[in-house]
Amino acid sequence: MIRSSDLSPNEYGAFYQAYIDLAGDLDLLKTLRNSGDATLLFLESIPESKYEYAYAEGKWTIKEIIQHLIDTERIFAYRALRLARQDSTDIPGFDHDSYVPASKANERTKKDLLKDYKTLRKSTISLYQGFDPEMLAFIGTANQYPISARALAFIMAGHETHHLKVLSERYL
Repeated sequence: MIRSSDLSPNEYGAFYQAYIDLAGDLDLLKTLRNSGDATLLFLESIPESKYEYAYAEGKWTIKEIIQHLIDTERIFAYRALRLARQDSTDIPGFDHDSYVPASKANERTKKDLLKDYKTLRKSTISLYQGFDPEMLAFIGTANQYPISARALAFIMAGHETHHLKVLSERYL
């Protein structure tokens, strides 16, 4: 059983600390399950009529935020797989701002986005269930910063929590 408090600061870039803190200190798999359930429940409660709303010019719509969560989790899960397989090659970063317009998220339906999110989270949990402690603890680099697969799980959960707070405070 691995908790976020088991992480060492050398397992991730310092800028990820806020996300790790937001994830809480539960077991890694429980963290992924709980954050996935909470995210789905929250997103399902938002009326579809608000899904293309942005609180200011140039800000992402709710659909774009959901697509951003999906894209980021896919990338982080891929990174986790590479780390679990002890791939020490630096994993390149990605420009999340360029992904948003290219995703055409506003052309998708609420139902489609939530189905995609739910399927992805199940897949991420399944991926992590196949990792043993040694695989989880391997430290490689992503975007030239240290990272472990176990740190990525808590970062994913905290990243979602961050965006749900933004949605609550600025969109709803």
